[in-house]
Amino acid sequence: MDKIALITGATSGIGKATAYELAKLGFKLILCGRRNEVLCSIEDDLNKITSTISLCFDVSLNPEVIRSISSLPEKWKNIHVLINNAGNAHGMDFFQDGNINDWDKMIDINVKGLMYVTKAIVNNMIENSTGHIINIGSLAGREVYPKGNIYCASKYAVKAISQSLRLDLNKHNIKVSEINPGLVETSFSDVRFKGDTQTAKNVYKGYEALQAEDIAEIISFVISRPKHVNIADILVLPSDQACSTIINKKL
Repeated sequence: MDKIALITGATSGIGKATAYELAKLGFKLILCGRRNEVLCSIEDDLNKITSTISLCFDVSLNPEVIRSISSLPEKWKNIHVLINNAGNAHGMDFFQDGNINDWDKMIDINVKGLMYVTKAIVNNMIENSTGHIINIGSLAGREVYPKGNIYCASKYAVKAISQSLRLDLNKHNIKVSEINPGLVETSFSDVRFKGDTQTAKNVYKGYEALQAEDIAEIISFVISRPKHVNIADILVLPSDQACSTIINKKL
């Protein structure tokens, strides 16, 4: 039987790279994101390798999540692997200077979005007594850093949810894994710094950051372990990063 993987945040970065990695493993793919034109382009390309469909919706809006997941053709509804990759950072301020709208966006997407999508899919996994949920966390869910307050809080929540899911779903033969990257060179910083391209570039200057493909390969490895093996939690850093605030930059 063909296995199906659903990936949120599939239009760029880790999500897009993961789609191409899982295509190599023979997965049928459901790509999710908010940019329909980009989704369709990736879908067309991946259909050369494996069966692929796309769903355009915002994970932070539960009615959209329910509508989109419910709209899947019957043969696509038995999702074997869910990759909760959609997430973002908005702004980088001391707590007292924080923008409430930025806070809402991070909590809505990083926490509520993960919850909504998982809720929409997990009951089918329970009925089939099989499945694998992979949540993309962050080093920021392990340690806080100056001006990282609400983003870090949202990623600590991902860790708590992942651990809770592992307990709640244990008797249903559903694996739950969390992958926590350090600095990955994607469009993440462009979003965080709201189009300030130079500041975003400086985040990755002077050392070799992780690439989206590095994390995609790890996700592929986690998924392809034997049935009796669950890699519950991974922290992966670029070699030059010791922690959130110590990076060996050669400037």
